[in-house]
Amino acid sequence: MSKLTGWWKNRSSAGKVEVYTRWSFHFFVLIEIVSFGLVSLVAGSESSTPRPLAVVAVLVVVAHSVLVGFLSSRALDAVCGRRERPVRLAVVTAAATGAAVLVFLCLRRFGSLDESAAPSLVVGVTCFGCGSVVLAMEKVRRMKYVPLAAAAGTAAVVAALGLSPNEVVGYFAGVLLAGVFLAFTCGFSGWLLRTVYELDHARELQARLAVAEERLRFGRDLHDVMGRNLAVIALKSELAVQLARRERPEAVDQMIEVQRIARESQMEVRDVVRGYREADLAVELEGARGVLSAAGMDCRVEFATAARELPAEVQSALGWVVREATTNVLRHGDARSCLIRLTDREAAGTLTLLVENDGVPDAPAGPPGSGLAGLRERLAAVEGTLHAGPAGGGRFRLRAEIPLEARGVEVRA
Repeated sequence: MSKLTGWWKNRSSAGKVEVYTRWSFHFFVLIEIVSFGLVSLVAGSESSTPRPLAVVAVLVVVAHSVLVGFLSSRALDAVCGRRERPVRLAVVTAAATGAAVLVFLCLRRFGSLDESAAPSLVVGVTCFGCGSVVLAMEKVRRMKYVPLAAAAGTAAVVAALGLSPNEVVGYFAGVLLAGVFLAFTCGFSGWLLRTVYELDHARELQARLAVAEERLRFGRDLHDVMGRNLAVIALKSELAVQLARRERPEAVDQMIEVQRIARESQMEVRDVVRGYREADLAVELEGARGVLSAAGMDCRVEFATAARELPAEVQSALGWVVREATTNVLRHGDARSCLIRLTDREAAGTLTLLVENDGVPDAPAGPPGSGLAGLRERLAAVEGTLHAGPAGGGRFRLRAEIPLEARGVEVRA
């Protein structure tokens, strides 16, 4: 039983709608044959229509219904984006529909086709032909002309064959009403199937974008976490090498510190992978002071704001700024002094983090990194901005600003 139902359960929502739509149009083939072909055959046997003529009429209806079903299948493939629209096949189907109508009307006028069977054959063949042609069309504004053209053409042929005005009006009204109904049904089915597939495609694109965004977030977090730690490890390792060459015992202490930082880096990477890590601003400020001081710099950290009372998202964003700025100070140039200042300017309504250092080279070494771009993304999440660039006199200044009111920040000196 599971094998019988698995082919349905394993399909996507768009696939299920497509299967339902396709089988509906396959069912239309049987409806045309049974409702118009076989009924006309039964009616002909009970009237004056010769039986061979009734059989010919049924064969014409069967051939037409198969052609319409084939066109509908190709048109659905085009709606689903698997092939081009079957324009030539649609033209052939329209011509075959017109030829079948002409045959039925000629048999009604010059042959022995019963007057009660002819209208049902003409209306049935025409309306199903209109539906399949509309399904193969792309622009809605052109679809509305198909039933009108079919009704007008049928009425013109009826009038040209010299039938009564009442029959002209009757054929026109019957073909128009039936054609409009089938054209609307087929056109709506094609639009529905196309919309479902577009939504399914949009959902797939959304999932891919979410994966890409998560990859970018992970890469940014990994860069922010490992950048400073690797810079510190490289610095302390170089210091340990110099001390070891001089046979100084402090080299062991430096390597122990390197080992400690490496273990902390492992833990931080695990936190990043789990997606749980958030930077704490107070910890990052103190960490920056210790790291830069250990590198031989005169580092001043000033903050009049109670950092731990800031909202978590603001602390996280500014904490990453401190991390990235510290990494850049260690990596680039030969800084001797660094100032890190966190202030709230009530007049301007902003919370400002300033990082400024000296020892900036005239020309940057190496290609630009992605650290500042990642910081701008983090600050944008809290409506903040980042400005970074030379400040003159061989100094580099990085300034991050976050509006206080926009984030509901309450600061106290």
